[in-house]
Amino acid sequence: MGLISLLWGVVAMLWMVFALIPLVGITNWLLIPFAAIGCLIAAVGIALTSHGKRGRAKAGLVLNGIVIVVAIVRLNLGGGLI
Repeated sequence: MGLISLLWGVVAMLWMVFALIPLVGITNWLLIPFAAIGCLIAAVGIALTSHGKRGRAKAGLVLNGIVIVVAIVRLNLGGGLI
């Protein structure tokens, strides 16, 4: 689960960079639920793995969390979140 959440976070991060381009910011509406699913996968990975092997799941949780925050800020700046 940790590897899946980490890869999910990397894909979400690449998508976030693409969504920062003007006129493509509408994709942030799709990016937020995508990254939220990645956070859920990471949370399950943290809950199910042993204490010493949670690094990948924690990294996936952090990446997806950063993507969610940046996407919300981007929508707020562009007037998409009213």
